[in-house]
Amino acid sequence: MTTSRAILAGGCFWGMQDLIRKQPGVVATRVGYTGGDVPNATYRNHGTHAEAIEIEFDPAKLSYRKVLEFFFQIHDPTTLNRQGNDVGTSYRSAIFYLDDEQKAVAEDTVADVNASGLWPGKAVTEIAPAGPFWEAEPEHQDYLEKYPNGYTCHFIRPDWVLPRRTA
Repeated sequence: MTTSRAILAGGCFWGMQDLIRKQPGVVATRVGYTGGDVPNATYRNHGTHAEAIEIEFDPAKLSYRKVLEFFFQIHDPTTLNRQGNDVGTSYRSAIFYLDDEQKAVAEDTVADVNASGLWPGKAVTEIAPAGPFWEAEPEHQDYLEKYPNGYTCHFIRPDWVLPRRTA
């Protein structure tokens, strides 16, 4: 099986990982830090990095577009540097693309989000090239599987199912 990767940030990585890992076609996930200025980022020292999730998926079962559609369904891309009670650049909405094709799909998907009128405002999601991904400490991996009643601000919003915009 050939797999593809996606790197996304949409607030606290615990909730993102818990929901995304359950999607058909997702092979593996890990949480970490990316998009910032500190080498060897850690939970206590991650500078301007976002809390992010790296997703390995089977493109024969799940397209990159579908990964992004679900991403936009489980976090609010219209809140700048915030998700729920979590505030700061660590909790920004961002898509870190790995190639030109992912960049084009990300730009198209954000345009669809903005054209749909389903979200409470325009997306402030950053679209940036992927850089180093610093894996978070073991206690942050699979956190909500270890602590099912742990904190999360992520949930599936049934009304935020993204339609494609018409030409």
